[in-house]
Amino acid sequence: MNRLLTVNDLSRILQISVCTIYRMAHECEIPFVKIRHSVRFKERDIDIWLAKKARAGRERRRMEV
Repeated sequence: MNRLLTVNDLSRILQISVCTIYRMAHECEIPFVKIRHSVRFKERDIDIWLAKKARAGRERRRMEV
């Protein structure tokens, strides 16, 4: 099983606010797991999500040129 990150953990890793993390989870912009009243993030899912975001950014820049 891979490590579960808290909202605070992910906030520090991504260097964005806790409020932004909660908003992204609420709007299903970021993969998350809900355990009772807690929101957690699978480290592997976040790694994959970030890789997809990076790839999408590179492809968008390539099309704009």
